[in-house]
Amino acid sequence: MRSNSKADRRNFLKKAGLAAGALGFTQPYANAAYFRATSKNIKAAPLQEGNTIGIVAPGFTLPKPELVRNFAAMLEEEGYKVKFGEHTFGKYGYFSGTDEQRAGDLNAMFADPEVRGIVAARGGWGGARILPLLDYETIKADPKVFIGYSDITSLLLGIYQQTGLVTFHGPVGTSDWNRFSYKHYRKVIIKEKAYKLRGAKKLKKKTTLEEAETARYVINEGKAAGTLVGGNLTVLCGMVGSTYLPDFTDKILFLEDVGEAVYRIDRYLTHLKLAGILEKISGLVFASCASCEEEDDKDDFTLKQILEFHLKPLGIPAFFGILSGHLEEQYTLPLGVQVEINSKRGNIKLLEEAVQA
Repeated sequence: MRSNSKADRRNFLKKAGLAAGALGFTQPYANAAYFRATSKNIKAAPLQEGNTIGIVAPGFTLPKPELVRNFAAMLEEEGYKVKFGEHTFGKYGYFSGTDEQRAGDLNAMFADPEVRGIVAARGGWGGARILPLLDYETIKADPKVFIGYSDITSLLLGIYQQTGLVTFHGPVGTSDWNRFSYKHYRKVIIKEKAYKLRGAKKLKKKTTLEEAETARYVINEGKAAGTLVGGNLTVLCGMVGSTYLPDFTDKILFLEDVGEAVYRIDRYLTHLKLAGILEKISGLVFASCASCEEEDDKDDFTLKQILEFHLKPLGIPAFFGILSGHLEEQYTLPLGVQVEINSKRGNIKLLEEAVQA
């Protein structure tokens, strides 16, 4: 058991002149080249016009296949080739195929030298079931862009943990690939750009419940740097205790969720606390929690109060509100790269490119 809290250790480092102060990070934290040179991650090449993008359904069956076909048509219009997994449009109960079939589709995409990027068709449930069936040696041997969110969190984290491959928390095939989402997808995956992801609008005293779901507010002020990991809170909690989660020491934890009652968010954060995860991280961003509060819950704890209960005592930089998760407009966030967060401004700054030519 640790005798010193994260806040105690940070205060010690600050007094010693080794930690980030109010004026920003000391070297080498401010040097993006430092992270490129010392990072142990594996990066895929940026996608280029003419590349083949694979589309797989590693979990639930597709209720509206036309949405994925429309997405494929959009990719083709942008100059890409598209290849579907054998069971992308399949049905086996509520899955697109058996565990072996779904894992086989993903393995086949990683083994196919023509495929340079892989997009999950949708989330739902099922990703964690195929983690033991994936061919991690093949994945590691030929790094490729892999993107998705929600239930795909299990695959993003599992693949990153087992191989070191940078994975991408971003839109799926059934998402609304609007101008905002596609623009930021291109910045991270195609243009090899390390840039700053800006927070949502600040929470105001007079705001609707819907506006408050994505409005930004500070839990603990400050800056922190570390490797970005995370994704859907519910899915991540379901993986605790497995070998498919990374070590959270000094990581920046990114979380999002949808349709969860506030008491369940409280339960999940308590789970992370009891598992010793929250005490390890150096900073936290809770991006969004769509439809997590209801009008008839106004006499209960708010989501903001629950986050403060769990995160304020940690003394680490933490904020709520950035466009990612179950939202129409969302950033593409690379998991496994070095970032810096500024909780007062609500920013996530990428300190290294997520792809590498």
